[in-house]
Order: sequence, then structure tokens, then C-alpha cells
Amino acid sequence: QMRLVESGGGSAQPGKSLRLSCVASEFTSAFHFYDMSWYRQAPGSERELVAQLRNTNEITYANSVKGRFTISRDIAKNTVYLQMNNLKPEDTAVYYCHAKRILIYWGQGTQVTVSS
Repeated sequence: QMRLVESGGGSAQPGKSLRLSCVASEFTSAFHFYDMSWYRQAPGSERELVAQLRNTNEITYANSVKGRFTISRDIAKNTVYLQMNNLKPEDTAVYYCHAKRILIYWGQGTQVTVSS
């Protein structure tokens, strides 16, 4: 089993920045073996992939966040981050941390609201 706890969500004005953190615990394999991702779900919409950092260090971003968001991992802290710059109102959603290594694990989500 793996436990994922997100933090760092909140409210921000358009153009501002937020950094989300996801701390992993209670896992059996080394943290760097897991593919780590951030998903988001806006009201009335399906959950979508925002950014993925694979255990090969390959990174993928949704087209809507390319150039604005950065995913990274601190192995020593068992933490994955999502740096979100130049936020837009359409980034408003609940953001979920996701881990995969044979099984899939989800965090509880953290709300991000972007409005003026």
C-alpha cells in the first residue's frame, strides 16, 4: 500500500503561482520506482492528466499547462511537486496526486481556485 497526501492548494489570482506537494508514505518499493503524476478534475468534467514523471525520468505535460507547470520529485523527501506558474481561471480544479507501480494509488485531492 502507499499513502499520498497532497498540500499547497488554495486560491490565487490569475498570473500568480502555487506549488503543490504530495508526500508518499507506507510504500514497499523505493520511491523512485513509482511513476508519479498529477491529475485534476474541474466541476462537471472528467479527471484529466496534468503532468507525469515516470521512473525513467520521462516527463509528460498536458498541452494546456506546457510552459507553465513543472513536475519534480525529491527522492530524499518522498515528495513530488507541481509548480504552477501563470495560473489561469481554467486551472481551477481539485488536483490529485497519483502513483503507479503495478497498483495505482490516489491522494485525497487539494482544491486550487484561480480567480480575480
